[in-house]
Amino acid sequence: MSKNHNPWLWVPPLYLTEGIPYVLIITVSVIMYKNLGIDNSDIGLYTSFLYLPWVIKPLWSPLVDLYSTKRKWFLGMQLLLSLAFLGVGLVLPTSHFFVLSLALFWVACFASATNDIASDGFYLLALKEDQQSFFIGLRSTFYRVAMVTGQGGIVILAGYLETRIGDNSKAWSLTMVVVAGLMFLLTLINFFVTPNVEKDKGYKKADSLTFSKVFVSFFRKKEIWVALAFILFYRLGESQLVKMASPFLLDSKADGGLALSTSDVGLIYGTFGVIALSLGGIIGGLVISRDGLGKWLFPMILALNVPNFFYYLLAYFQPESAFYAGFVVVIEQLGYGFGFAAFMMYLIYVSEGPSKTSHYAIATGFMALGMMLPGMISGYVQEWLGYEGFFIWVVLAAIPGILMVKYVNFPSDYGKKKENK
Repeated sequence: MSKNHNPWLWVPPLYLTEGIPYVLIITVSVIMYKNLGIDNSDIGLYTSFLYLPWVIKPLWSPLVDLYSTKRKWFLGMQLLLSLAFLGVGLVLPTSHFFVLSLALFWVACFASATNDIASDGFYLLALKEDQQSFFIGLRSTFYRVAMVTGQGGIVILAGYLETRIGDNSKAWSLTMVVVAGLMFLLTLINFFVTPNVEKDKGYKKADSLTFSKVFVSFFRKKEIWVALAFILFYRLGESQLVKMASPFLLDSKADGGLALSTSDVGLIYGTFGVIALSLGGIIGGLVISRDGLGKWLFPMILALNVPNFFYYLLAYFQPESAFYAGFVVVIEQLGYGFGFAAFMMYLIYVSEGPSKTSHYAIATGFMALGMMLPGMISGYVQEWLGYEGFFIWVVLAAIPGILMVKYVNFPSDYGKKKENK
């Protein structure tokens, strides 16, 4: 294949294929298990534990450099993802579906995390520096499209099949088979459109074998433990909300929920919610570029957490109309996108230095850990406190991260666009 394949052809499907497995495993699985009768405590614990491969992916990332090519790695992982989702679809109608599907999701998790490593590495290798900057927007856009596809289209499809077939197990089984087919189609597209820019024989990254030193150097950064604490606390409330928001919308009024349909949740979260999330992220990036991170970090962490209080109001009043739930989700997702822009910018700052790529992988691993651990207990907390008490707890859990803002140090103009002279 030519090295000069047009990035407009291969960047979109590559990042669509990176985003769809993640949103299916982390978000859509919550809705699926809820509709298949799994308790909130088990949903929160086991689906949060699925974050683990993204937490520890820096530990095996050198293998992607040492053996074969990044293109072969991501094509292999994408094919494995297709098979894993097919397996999930086939086991859902069985009596032991929960254990079997979780085992297959674990396979998909490691394949997806490895696909992320290989795809991101391929992006950096296949494009020159100026191209990397130019196509970063296209890359992010299609990752968002993947979220709409997963949280919107696929959930709406499952809801339609639930109504049409009248059997949730069969409906979700067929949905996951469709997902497997979609992943296989995207794998074929990536096979034909991605350029073969690496040589199989003798390809090695020069500094791969110094990975242990790179890893240790991350923890020798100035005030790194304060930075890591901030990373872990930044989304302490949100990490629990994200696991229980969909069950809350789906649960019956008697159980404290809003009794919305699966299709309603797919439309609200996967369409309007993702649009608001993307808009918030764009606005966040623009204001940081204009003024620097120092001015916006505190307002942005507030924007990420304060809207969560509206979920308490939903739980208290339990409105009949889905409009109110949609309005709250849009506000919360807009704030989340806005606040998350500051978080990602801070992660980039923490990763600065000669080993930026490896250090960024470690920082994002801690970011995933900050989502995994609180998410694992979210279902138990919700069942203990009820939805009203749980949403109050979510708001209170944001306080440590907010208080830590004054203890993290970075240049106030970090991220500000430099004027050309």
